Amino acid sequence: MKVILLERVEGKGVLGDVVTVKDGYARNFLLPRQKALRANSNNLKAFEAQRAEIEARNVRNREAAGKSGETLDGTQYVLIRQAGESGQLYGSVAGRDVADAIKAEGGKVDRSMIVLDKPIKTLGVHEVKVKLHADVTVTVTLNIARSQDEADRQARGENVIASQFEEDRAADAEAAQDMLEGGAGSHEGDHYEA
Repeated sequence: MKVILLERVEGKGVLGDVVTVKDGYARNFLLPRQKALRANSNNLKAFEAQRAEIEARNVRNREAAGKSGETLDGTQYVLIRQAGESGQLYGSVAGRDVADAIKAEGGKVDRSMIVLDKPIKTLGVHEVKVKLHADVTVTVTLNIARSQDEADRQARGENVIASQFEEDRAADAEAAQDMLEGGAGSHEGDHYEA
């Protein structure tokens, strides 16, 4: 299907371009979100008549996205999730979870603005891109932890999974040393003769 783009669409073109896209992409995404018009003679004439107004509206939208992006860029959000010993989450963090966390702090984003190539499935600090406008993309940081204390430690740069394994290893070494010294519940004089 041929369409006239009303704003820049990544991988397709810029405002005013007449491009050919798949029918489903046009019907389900571009047309309902007013990102494009069907390319027919009536729409071409209407577009040319309103081109200056459409360009001005696009500039206003980009400036508004830039202003909200200034406050959003570089912010950090803490998500408390259940996870296993190795740091693997029970479930995953998807775009909706990121959008909900940003909205809870007063940000104005939609789930569709979150750019995640794949869901986040591990504890730690993760950078996530938020596309506020076709020309405005900001980065937010997610701190995914099992508790607030763990989130604070991760924010300071500590790898909580590695430190947990180190603490467990130290405790095991201490227990082994205690066993070698005869401390495993034995007392002096408790030796049995056969």
